[in-house]
Amino acid sequence: MKNKVSCIIPAYNEESRIANVLKVVENHPILDEVIVINDGSTDKTADVIRRFKVTFIDKKKNQGKSIAVMTGIQKSKGDIIIMLDSDLSGLTKKNVTDLVNPVLKNEADMTLSLRRNSLLIYKLFGNDFISGERAFRRDFIKNYSVLKKLPGYGIESFYNEQAIKKKYRIKIVDFSNVILANKSDKIGFWKGNLGEIKMVMQIFKMIGFFRFFYIFFKMNSMRV
Repeated sequence: MKNKVSCIIPAYNEESRIANVLKVVENHPILDEVIVINDGSTDKTADVIRRFKVTFIDKKKNQGKSIAVMTGIQKSKGDIIIMLDSDLSGLTKKNVTDLVNPVLKNEADMTLSLRRNSLLIYKLFGNDFISGERAFRRDFIKNYSVLKKLPGYGIESFYNEQAIKKKYRIKIVDFSNVILANKSDKIGFWKGNLGEIKMVMQIFKMIGFFRFFYIFFKMNSMRV
C-alpha cells in the first residue's frame, strides 16, 4: 500500500515570500496533502494562502513555530511528514521529491536539506542540522502534543534529539539552489540580527552550549 505524504508549512508574516513555496507544493505528485498554518500573521499572509489549493489552518494568535507545526501534524493524515519553511526562494518540485524519496524508499529515516545560504560551517561538514526542511515517518514521535512545551525555535533541536535517541539513518539532501530569507531581509538589519541571536539563545537554553556541538557531530556520524 502506498505511503501517504503530508506536507506541513508554518507561516508568520510571509506575504511576499510564501507564494514561492506554495506554487511548488500545490498539486505536487508526491504529496497527498499540503497543510499551511498561518500563525497569527499581521500582514496579508492569509490572503496569499487562500489563493492556493491547500488545507489552510488560520490561527488568530501567534504561538510560535513549534505549536504551529504540532497543529499541522495533528491535522495531517500522511504516513510520512515533510516540513518546509515558508520563506524559501528557488525551491523546485525536484527539491521536494528529493527530500521525500529517501524516506519513502526506506533508504533513510530522516532527511535534511543543505541550502545555498546555510552557514559556512554546515557546508564544510555537509550537515545543516537546524534546517527547517526535513522529512520523516509519522511515528517518529508518538505524541506530538509534547511540541507545545518547546520554545518557539526549539522544534528542530527536539527532532535532532529524537533522531539520535532512535539511531536514525540521516540523509542530507542538496538544496544548493534554495535560499532561506534572513531575518534582516524581513525586518531590518538590527531587529533581524537581534532575532537571529534570540533564536540561537533559545536553542542553547533548550539543549545547552556543549550539547549543541555534540548533536551536530553526532548527527554527522549518522549520515547515510
